[in-house]
Amino acid sequence: RALVRGYKAIGVTDHVGFGNLEYVVKTLVADCANGTKRWDILAMPGVEITHVPKDDIDMVARMAKELGAKLVAVHGETIVEPVEPGTNEAAVRSAFVDVLAHPGLISYEVARLAAENGVYLEVSARKGHSLANGHVVNTAREAGAVTVLDSDAHEPEDLLTLDLVEKIAEGAGLNKEEAHALLQTNPQNLLAKLGFGPVPASDTRP
Repeated sequence: RALVRGYKAIGVTDHVGFGNLEYVVKTLVADCANGTKRWDILAMPGVEITHVPKDDIDMVARMAKELGAKLVAVHGETIVEPVEPGTNEAAVRSAFVDVLAHPGLISYEVARLAAENGVYLEVSARKGHSLANGHVVNTAREAGAVTVLDSDAHEPEDLLTLDLVEKIAEGAGLNKEEAHALLQTNPQNLLAKLGFGPVPASDTRP
């Protein structure tokens, strides 16, 4: 479905904790490798560490990388779920975490740590999580943190189009220069950080 919508790259993650980590990573590593080989799309296996005690986040993130996950995200302190306080900070302090997903009402101090440690803050397209996008963008701007847009797709209908991502960026309060960074520059930089080369931008608007 992503290929048909014009995607050139996609991070494929699933929610993980201690119990399912090995199974999820090994499955996604195999499937993503096969998809990348057979189709004109870069599929990156990853995880979203979800509702793991904050003191264990760094360890689970390290284990995920060791098992072969290319992209490690942490399920942040969204305003629509009871996530353990301190999860955001634990995530951005980990050297094995790439993205802090839907960080909710993230503080300046934690956003500053994200900036210093190279952890990307998610601007979410998902219903509910997206309610704090404006706060995330403003706090990231003040702290010098880098943002990246994520569909948080759970089914094919959640996959994004170019028209929609531009509206999400504008709705989050980004100017044109900031929107270009969110949608073009930052994703390419994240790919480079993860060890992948530049990926051509999609020019389709389904």
